[in-house]
Order: sequence, then C-alpha cells, then structure tokens
Amino acid sequence: MDFPRALRERRTRLHVSQLDLALRAGTTQRHLSFIESGRSVPGRNMVVRLTESLELPLRERNELLLAAGYAPAYPESALDDPVLAPVRTAIDHILRGYLPYPALVVDRRGDLIAANTAFDLITEGAAPELLGPGTNVYRLALHPDGVAPRIRNLAEWARHILARLGHQPELRDELSGYVPELGPSAGQLGFAVPLRLRSSCGELRLMTTVTTFATAVDVTLAELKLEAFLPADQPTADALRAAAGPRAQAAAGQAPGNM
Repeated sequence: MDFPRALRERRTRLHVSQLDLALRAGTTQRHLSFIESGRSVPGRNMVVRLTESLELPLRERNELLLAAGYAPAYPESALDDPVLAPVRTAIDHILRGYLPYPALVVDRRGDLIAANTAFDLITEGAAPELLGPGTNVYRLALHPDGVAPRIRNLAEWARHILARLGHQPELRDELSGYVPELGPSAGQLGFAVPLRLRSSCGELRLMTTVTTFATAVDVTLAELKLEAFLPADQPTADALRAAAGPRAQAAAGQAPGNM
C-alpha cells in the first residue's frame, strides 16, 4: 500500500479529521490534503509527526515510514537481545510481585513469554503440548485439551477471548470451532467479565487486568502485554493465598519449611 493511501486509511479508521490531524502534527489541512492525495511528498520528520499524532503502534509507524520510502525509526529487538536484558529482569520482578495471583506476559500474537508460579493453578490438567513458552495462551484457554473444560462460564469467556483476535483471523476461526455457538450477548452485569474456573482449590472467580510498556521505543517491548488474574471475591483471594505457600517459597529459592 502506498503512503498516501495508508495514511488516509489509518486516519479514517481512527475517526480523525484532516483538520484535527493537521493541528496535532503542526501542519495545515491543505498540506495534509496534498499529502493524502499524493500531490505532496512528505519528509521523514513529517511522516514521524503524523504517525505519532495518530498514536499508531510502533510497528505501524515503521510500516508507514517504509511506505513513504524511509527507513524504520523504531528497532525491533529479539527478546533475548542483550539490549533488552533490563526488560527481562523487570518482567521477572513484576511477575513475582503479583504472587499469590497468577500473571503472565505474552507477545502481540498471544504467545507466552513468561508466567509466574501461580499461573500453574490456571493451567492444571492442560495437555503438555499447550503449555510453556512460545505456546499460545488463547489456544490454551479455549482448546478442549486446555483450560476450557474447567471454565464454568465458557461461552462468556470465549466471547471475551475471541473479541481480542480481530487481527488474527486464522486463529480466531480455529478457536471459534472449539466453543459452543455464541448467541447475542445479554450484557454483563457488574464492572468486568469474571473467569469462573474450577480448580483443585475450589471454584475461582477471577478478573483480568492488562498492562503494557507505554513508553517503549522498541517494537518488541511495545507489543508485550502483562495480564494478571485478580480475585473477584474474598473466597478466591483466600484460596489463592492458601495455594501459594509452596509456590511462593520455590519462587524465592527456598525449600518449604525453611526461612
């Protein structure tokens, strides 16, 4: 896709008018109109300003720079690159900090990067081939050999999962085949869709939060998501704390019963 068309498509998708984008980027609506029609060729700095003003993900900013004939502005490092060593350390620290609550980090596709020891309570009984770094957590959630058989509100939770896969149509189609046909939503009472999960500690009611590295300037880092499963009621909080003893000690490098 050429740059004028790509810019226009993203501006329209985000419901930003030409005038609004021009003001944000420090240019005129006339100049922006010329850029979108191909009558004016923007410089590299202008392309960067336009993509920043649209608050596009870093990957899309690089794509628009390439479409305009310029080199990408944002690096995309492998997670094991030494430059991201502080990030890996931070991820480990954050995951431990969520204990006794389950938490994990995934990439843009939903592939598992890391998880804390409490996440084992979510995945207990799942097939080994669905577990571990590099496996897809959305597939783990809805596959019949994964977590799905233990989810009490599978239809609701499946709707929540599938809504996050609009950019991955093949995976969405696969996972849709694992769950019951979803009828029209009746609406969700309360402030969040809970995950109701049968576990060795009884039924857990969990709500999720998603955190990103908002100030990242590396594509890989910007696309990481940390998802935590927090108790939606007091019995769940008590059950997670009760189950955490041996796991928390192991994560701290201690044998059970030692200080």
